[in-house]
Amino acid sequence: MNVGSAKKAAADWVTNHASRTEGYRGAYFSGSTAVLPDEAELPASSDVDVMIVTAEAAPPLKPGKFIHRDALIEASYISWHQLASAEEVLANYHLANGFRTNTIIADPTGHLHSLQAEVSRLFAERPWVRRRCLNVREKIENGLRAIDTAAPLHDLLTSWLFPTGVTTHLILVAALRNPTVRLRYLAAREVLESYGQDSLYAELLELLGCAHLTPERTERHLDELTRTFDAAAAAARTPFFFSSDISPASRPIAIDGSRELIRRGFHREAVFWIAATFARCHKILAADAPRELQEQLLPAFEAVIADLGIRSREDFLSRAAEGIGYLPRLWEAAESIMANNPEIQPGD
Repeated sequence: MNVGSAKKAAADWVTNHASRTEGYRGAYFSGSTAVLPDEAELPASSDVDVMIVTAEAAPPLKPGKFIHRDALIEASYISWHQLASAEEVLANYHLANGFRTNTIIADPTGHLHSLQAEVSRLFAERPWVRRRCLNVREKIENGLRAIDTAAPLHDLLTSWLFPTGVTTHLILVAALRNPTVRLRYLAAREVLESYGQDSLYAELLELLGCAHLTPERTERHLDELTRTFDAAAAAARTPFFFSSDISPASRPIAIDGSRELIRRGFHREAVFWIAATFARCHKILAADAPRELQEQLLPAFEAVIADLGIRSREDFLSRAAEGIGYLPRLWEAAESIMANNPEIQPGD
């Protein structure tokens, strides 16, 4: 299926389903596929991200991933209040990129088009780029300072892993690139290579703890994840915000997409999402699976954590401190990218 057909399927779902929900205020495409040309082939390991704007201040759990007219769609809610002004959107590194170009599906009030025009006009101005970079830096530091070693192991890993992975987003935002989720390390690698900062990429892999991993070891972890993923997807009953990521519909992304990266020679770039998916699977298992199954699958989860260089709960704290200590070096790299990025405009 090409991107254009997948987007048409997503737009059809918005028209016939999302638009009929209470508080509906419009919808737009987001993520990496939003800006791909319609004739491009949509990889089996990609979905079409759709943001549903709702008047509710506290949106419900996102619908997540599902198949509609043969297209894999991921739908999420966003509150109308988060899109109140261009200034708020421009300062938020997750939101701003979605309005850089016109990807609006439906806009019954006209507000989204006005917002998009203003965000697009100011998006590449240096003061706003720097504001978004500061937004990323704050997210990293706040996340790493909030780690609770008393949390269950799956939550503990998540609390360290995601802010550590956000280090790649600082590079991507400085380069005016989409802060992608699953492919964040691959995208950051491409940016750093293009700016002659290959050594910094090696440092990001060291922070994650995967620089030493071989393709064979990474694929072994993926094999174990596959077994865990299938067990968690079968057991899942309790709703989590990521529930649809651990489902048969999402298997091509979580499993096949990671295997594709390994086979292409990007095994270290696959590690982040392998570890994240392991943690999400074990959160589901802890809620919905028999104790015996949880214990049976635990050693494989512990093995991937150990291969990241974490062998005790206290190690999470020391690794978090290492990440915080690395921020000045990372910020210097981001400043250099901003200074040398020809797309960035001076601004007021």
